[in-house]
Amino acid sequence: MMHSLPLRVALAWLCLLALLPAGAIAATWSVAPGESIQAAIDRAAPGDVVEIARARYTENLRIEKALTLRGINRPTLSGGLAGDTIRVVAENVTIEGLIVSDSGDSLRDQNAGIYIQPGAHGAVVRDCDLAYNLFGLWIEQANDVVIEGNNITGKRDYLSSQRGNGIQLYNTRRAQILHNRVSFVRDAVYVDVSHDAVFRGNKLHHSRYGTHYMNSYRNLWEDNEVWMNRGGLALMEVRDQLVRNNRVWGNSDHGIMLRTIQDAVVENNIVAGNARGFFIYDAEYNALRGNLVTDNVVGVHISAGSKNNQVEMNDFVANREQVRYIGARDELWGIKDGNHWSNYLGWDRNGDGLGDVPYEANDLVDRLSWRHPMMKLLLASPAVQTLRLVGRQFPLLRAPSVVDPNPRLAPHNTNWSEWRGKHYPGTR
Repeated sequence: MMHSLPLRVALAWLCLLALLPAGAIAATWSVAPGESIQAAIDRAAPGDVVEIARARYTENLRIEKALTLRGINRPTLSGGLAGDTIRVVAENVTIEGLIVSDSGDSLRDQNAGIYIQPGAHGAVVRDCDLAYNLFGLWIEQANDVVIEGNNITGKRDYLSSQRGNGIQLYNTRRAQILHNRVSFVRDAVYVDVSHDAVFRGNKLHHSRYGTHYMNSYRNLWEDNEVWMNRGGLALMEVRDQLVRNNRVWGNSDHGIMLRTIQDAVVENNIVAGNARGFFIYDAEYNALRGNLVTDNVVGVHISAGSKNNQVEMNDFVANREQVRYIGARDELWGIKDGNHWSNYLGWDRNGDGLGDVPYEANDLVDRLSWRHPMMKLLLASPAVQTLRLVGRQFPLLRAPSVVDPNPRLAPHNTNWSEWRGKHYPGTR
């Protein structure tokens, strides 16, 4: 009896293995320098791992089965400046640890370093360098993809309009775009008709737009840093976005564009050193709260019927022009908790931290200073302050304005001075 137990265990294991489906035990295929990666992919079974030794390989790969393509010590895969370097056809493909370079340059054919084609759901691209590709990653009608920890740069010697985008999402659901660094492409992240996605921890810089984003719902933008682009985050024709804890600075046009957007929450972002901090156009029923808007040429440019937004607890500090407002009637911000305006000249007699006189963004003095910029040299003079008070007393001299009935005397974001001077070269 004592000697029969190991035999019983062995028989049990054999029976268990017999019950497992074919291919349940993954094999590992190794590719040595000079060998073909595509040949190893073709030999592999679904679920297998293809490991690629460090070397330079020139191939255009097509992956038609669920497997893992893994680089050992970061081998380089070059597409030879033709077509897609890797095209993913099957579901549940993982690509990790590779340098993927040298796609073709056909905008019509959408050549990419990695092209995840329709139906290739569950793809994972992790810890790769994608360099000198037209599009870094093109992801089309593929759900539940994870793009994480990649470094993506485009064809830097091409004009911006002739480059592709770093990460392009079209008609996808539940994508996770995490901790990638994208630069020197047309748009770092381009998103269209893609819903329920998470964009977190990405660093997007030196492109046309950090994010060019349209027709997409219920997405989270969190803890991204976006700098030195023409435009930072461009969120257009969207609903139900949560945009929080991002740092958007030094962009030559806008920091965050909210255009034709409803039901979004935009909170606790740092928007600094841009030509326009926020550009708000045709935006309704959104909440903006806790944002630091500092050292922009224009803090907020708001127009085209942007109304019914809750704007509370934001800090507008040391913007050359706090608000540029185009509208037919006053727009009330800060009804509940108020916002901080560094150029507020009122007082607080009862010590509750709120000014006793409402803040008006576009009064007579502001309009005169836009028309005659040299007048800004006299803004602190008694004569100009008297003119401001006179304008408030005579309604005929008023223009519609953003009005904050509860201006806060102290900023909520006490670190605002750390973000001064972060400008796009040549914009000051």
